[in-house]
Amino acid sequence: MSTPHHQGPVPYHAPQHTVPIPPALPPHKPSRGKAWLTHGAVGFVALLIGTGIGSSGEADADATTSGSAKPGPTVTVTETAKARPAPTVTKTVTAKPKAPKKTAPAGPATSFDGDGEYLVGEDIAAGTYKTAGPDSSFGCYWERSKDASGEFGSIIANNNLNGPGRVTLNKGEYFKTNRCAEWKRVG
Repeated sequence: MSTPHHQGPVPYHAPQHTVPIPPALPPHKPSRGKAWLTHGAVGFVALLIGTGIGSSGEADADATTSGSAKPGPTVTVTETAKARPAPTVTKTVTAKPKAPKKTAPAGPATSFDGDGEYLVGEDIAAGTYKTAGPDSSFGCYWERSKDASGEFGSIIANNNLNGPGRVTLNKGEYFKTNRCAEWKRVG
């Protein structure tokens, strides 16, 4: 018998088997576990970078105290809070008028400057006064007199002090002092 001759290659015919196709799946949503893993990894890397930056800041602080580094910028955040209005309180008070305080009548001074001429009983009070002495190298001069004429005959007593001194003054006398420290009444 003779076999038919084909010219060219013989086509291959695969056996005909049917394979069932699974039904279509719903669109795929990423799982929460995978999202946590991704975000957690990113957060961890950011933490490592921040720690590295922070520790380099400590080294900069040490360098700043030694004078080899310049300080960085300072960030200031200001937060303004809204204030609530304060409540208004009204109170009526009826007060009795007080009597004025009684004050000692202003009288003659009991201490005074070491330069000047004073009328005892009007400018300064009568009594015994004390001074620390001269306020300069020229000495302290004091004079008691009957009047303010400046005449030699009106002088009751006088003295030149090189240290502390005392004088008793009577009402109506004039007291003259030059280059003395402050006079204070002691009796």
